[in-house]
Amino acid sequence: MASANASGSEENFSCSICLDVFNSPVSTPCGHNFCKNCITKTWDEKVRFKCPLCNKAFKRKPDLRINTLLSELAAQFQTSKRVKYQLCVKPGEVPCDVCTGTQLKAMKSCLVCFISYCQTHLEPHQRFAVLKKHRLVEPMDLLEDRMCKKHDRLLELFCQTEQVCVCLFCRVKDHRSHPVVRLTEEYEVKTAQLGKIEAEVQRMIQERLNNIQEIKDTVNRSKADADREIADGVHVLTALKRCIEKCQDDLNQMVKEKLKSTEKQSEDLIKELEQEIEGLTNRSSEVKQLSHTKDHLHFLQTFRSLKDPPPTRDWTTVEVRPPSYVGTLRRSLDQLEETLNMEMKKLRDAELKRVQQYEVDVTLDPDTAHPQLILSEDGKQVHDGGVATALPYNPKRFTKKIRVLTRQSFSSGRFYFEVHVKDKTAWHVGVARESINRKDLTIEIPETGYWTLFSYKDGLVFRDNPAVRLPLRAELQKVGVFVDYDEGLVSFYDVEARVHIYSATGCSFTEPLYPFLCPCLHGEGINSAPLIISPVNQTE
Repeated sequence: MASANASGSEENFSCSICLDVFNSPVSTPCGHNFCKNCITKTWDEKVRFKCPLCNKAFKRKPDLRINTLLSELAAQFQTSKRVKYQLCVKPGEVPCDVCTGTQLKAMKSCLVCFISYCQTHLEPHQRFAVLKKHRLVEPMDLLEDRMCKKHDRLLELFCQTEQVCVCLFCRVKDHRSHPVVRLTEEYEVKTAQLGKIEAEVQRMIQERLNNIQEIKDTVNRSKADADREIADGVHVLTALKRCIEKCQDDLNQMVKEKLKSTEKQSEDLIKELEQEIEGLTNRSSEVKQLSHTKDHLHFLQTFRSLKDPPPTRDWTTVEVRPPSYVGTLRRSLDQLEETLNMEMKKLRDAELKRVQQYEVDVTLDPDTAHPQLILSEDGKQVHDGGVATALPYNPKRFTKKIRVLTRQSFSSGRFYFEVHVKDKTAWHVGVARESINRKDLTIEIPETGYWTLFSYKDGLVFRDNPAVRLPLRAELQKVGVFVDYDEGLVSFYDVEARVHIYSATGCSFTEPLYPFLCPCLHGEGINSAPLIISPVNQTE
């Protein structure tokens, strides 16, 4: 029986009506073939008993019988077509190296021929005795890369010393003294390591995702801070603008009222003078008229009423003084200053509350404390004991000046802490970098790694070169220290008065910073009170 060639034309096995492979093909008396359902349906719905190809008409419906040979050939072609489609190589599969045109999926790879074969091209290896001796394995891609370049053998072993894949000949010759295992064994080991590597990679990815989120959160907080700062600025400046406008209005009104009062007084006086002038002018006319009369009786009778001048004011004591504006502008500015001070107080309070949000819990480190210092058990207080205690050597300990650092350090971000300094006549508070000299008499200035506030009986200074002298605050009881590491900022606050004392800006921090305390010598009991790291009370 003839067989349908898988590579034959599909047109030879297709119905001209449905254009698909024959399904139950039948032949008409004129010799043409159609699917039984197709020709039957055509004759029922369209032209009765007429061949769709040659238009030959039949007087009556032909007796249609299945074309057995064509039906078998069509079935074989359909099967071949389906198998060929199913075996076509897909992404990730190994293609047959022999197929031309459409490549089929390889079923085996030959380690002798270095060729991968589909089911059809593999057939000789299953039929010929010589080819049956070839070693067939599951399909492998890039076979030449799996072979030893030196011995032309399969790389199926792994040298653990040199961490390379080797063949059997390599093991005997070049790697005789090395531990060698099969690839599968090393695969299991490396797979386990790969799991750890993947876990580490995932951890690093998650860490970076967290970093991204932290950066985004920082940007969002920065935007919120910026919005709040702008809103606060607009509020304060708007209030000041209104106050200035009111002061200006009040000043204008006050000056105008004084001027108006002076003008009114002047107008009244001028009116009164004009009235007196009018009266005197009338008297002058009467006098002149009387001087020309010749009637003695009339003259004497009238003269009697004219000899006394009309009643007038003594203008020698009357004067118009210009209004005095001395102090008017000053009083307006005093009012403006009062408003400004109120707004500044609100701002200072808001600023302190803002930095207090970065409070950190720190405790003093006894390993850094000078032997003369006495620390409380909770590490929150320190005072001068007057006598040095014998302590073991410690590279972190101060030995020349009575100083102490905290256990905690900070290398980024912002932090804030408060130190109670009440009842002390001298003290030293701030931050210091990790690499400060702890064994010599070093001046506490930024150049040597210190950013500190120093208080003594004659004043308050920020230790620098030169020192920055600050207004003495006799009521200073608690000092707040705020550090913005990334911005290079160290600020000091009078916590009780809610007042900013001083800020060191443009600082360059490149290593960890430690809170720094120095209670100073007790001075025969005068300065014996301790420095106390106290918790923040934001309701103050």
